Amino acid sequence: MLQINDLSYRIGERLLFQGATLIVRAGTKIGLVGRNGSGKSTLFKLITGDLQAMTGTVRLKSRARIGQVAQEAPGTAETIISVVLKADTERTQLLAEVDTATDPNRIAEIHTRLVDIDAHSAEARAASILQGLGFPFQSHQTACSEFSGGWRMRIALAAVLFSEPDLLLLDEPTNYLDLEGTLWLENYIARYRHTVIIISHDRDLLNTSVNAIAHLHQGAVTTYQGGYDQFDRQRREKLILQEKMNKKQMAQRKHMEAFVDRFRYKASKARQAQSRLKALAKLEPVTALIDNGVKPFRFESPERALAPPIIAMENAATGYTTDNPILQHMALRIDEDDRIGLLGQNGNGKSTFAKLLSNKLPAFSGSITRANKLKVAYFAQHQLEELNPGESAYQHLRSLMPDVAESRVRSTVDRIGLPSDRMDLRAELLSGGEKARLMLGIATLQAPHLLILDEPTNHLDVDSRGALIQALNDYEGAVVLISHDRHLLEACVDRLWLVDEGTVLPYDGDLQDYRRLVLSKPDGKQQVKAGENDANKPTGQAKRRLAAELRRKLAPLRSQIKTAESEIRTLKGQIEKLDVKLADGDLFNNKPDQATEISRQRSAAIRRIAELEENWLELSEEIESAQQSA
Repeated sequence: MLQINDLSYRIGERLLFQGATLIVRAGTKIGLVGRNGSGKSTLFKLITGDLQAMTGTVRLKSRARIGQVAQEAPGTAETIISVVLKADTERTQLLAEVDTATDPNRIAEIHTRLVDIDAHSAEARAASILQGLGFPFQSHQTACSEFSGGWRMRIALAAVLFSEPDLLLLDEPTNYLDLEGTLWLENYIARYRHTVIIISHDRDLLNTSVNAIAHLHQGAVTTYQGGYDQFDRQRREKLILQEKMNKKQMAQRKHMEAFVDRFRYKASKARQAQSRLKALAKLEPVTALIDNGVKPFRFESPERALAPPIIAMENAATGYTTDNPILQHMALRIDEDDRIGLLGQNGNGKSTFAKLLSNKLPAFSGSITRANKLKVAYFAQHQLEELNPGESAYQHLRSLMPDVAESRVRSTVDRIGLPSDRMDLRAELLSGGEKARLMLGIATLQAPHLLILDEPTNHLDVDSRGALIQALNDYEGAVVLISHDRHLLEACVDRLWLVDEGTVLPYDGDLQDYRRLVLSKPDGKQQVKAGENDANKPTGQAKRRLAAELRRKLAPLRSQIKTAESEIRTLKGQIEKLDVKLADGDLFNNKPDQATEISRQRSAAIRRIAELEENWLELSEEIESAQQSA
């Protein structure tokens, strides 16, 4: 279907591809992965011909049709069903021609071809795709202009899926989908009968929908068979082997260099030395495969816990107008260590509920009680637009920390994940992932008791999503999470709440149960009981209870680790100050007793750090053992 050979491409001074090769056979479904900025979207443009390679070739099967989501979402007065149907250009042309054709033979040919392409079921197929992407049947005759930008992108996605191209190119298709739409798309791509290349950072999508992974790294494309988890395992094994080879070669090089340095000018050994020099020149360094480390996320945990519950509702209702509430009859509570994932289709009220929790919307009726001195952090993707494009990350934090020393502000920006070479760039020059890091850092600056995240992963690559999972699991406050990333939900939440039919209720099931619910019927109304397909499988409620118990069990250990880390930082600061005093050459001559005392204090601090580090290792091993046995 597609053959890319010895491809090279440069943007300015930056070489994106060098000798890249990729072969895609017909019917293959490939996930294209790599760090943000590695050139994945550029490769798509080279495949479609929107860009021309410097060297190398991109060859497609003759007359193959390429399809990708339109960059501009439809915003006309046409109905959404019409826009989707028009995406099949052959059907549209044939239907137009059959109304004007007069030649009986041509009319017969048109009708035969319409039967061949199953044109008569087109409306039903288009309606099914729209429903799968979250458009109820009654909305199919609505004009595209009535929908917001995100929903229009769904219409564009529906159109390209309906057209069934021979090569389907999808670039982060889940960015505009909720969890329900993502689950439907996973299932659709897995059953798609033609070739697919999909750029995605969603592990579950790549595990469920593709049978190969193409990894873009350092200008080359390497193909691995299987889904993302298989790729990740093979890649780690390759990294370990490569590291061993690299160490072995470095030892060999070091030995040869030592021989040359000793004997290159000694007549009796000159020939051997010259031979070693030639061997050194031929000793190609092993290519380093290890990626640059991903900056961790750090969310400051609350300084002290509040008395539970931190939020309690009784028959609460909320929305945007008092005469038309979005959510009603809510009787819920959130405790200080809850980890809650919100389920429900877009438009059901998940974001409305998040705004109620963050006090951005009032309760119209009933009651909502918040703990005294409760601090809530709220992050949503639309907040990225609230950044001042002309101000740097440092300037954004500086305005929030006016009385703090510059060094501390810069240290805070660095902890957010923007190093010194990025923190002074204007916000408009930052990547989507960097902007997300900045907004998450701003939201959590005051060590909140409750962290509400509404689709936090849209601009994050796989490794950054892993860092986010680690940060959420280390954070000691409560979390409410809205995400289409199933891996993130499974790794971070203990409880599930379903936002549906104008209210919010606990969901007694796990994400596999919910997946079956979503795929059982386009409108998602058919109920699926937790664990009905496996009598021996623990219910979602039981698994979340066990996860919560494990978190409570590990909380004291994590607290001890945090205390040890804090003391180590303090002691290291004291040692630096003591070293400054000991560097004074006159101290030992003029004040020998004081010098002796400072040396004693320094030795005591070093011994204490060693004790704390040993304790830290023991605590970490205890936590790891508990997690593995759970």
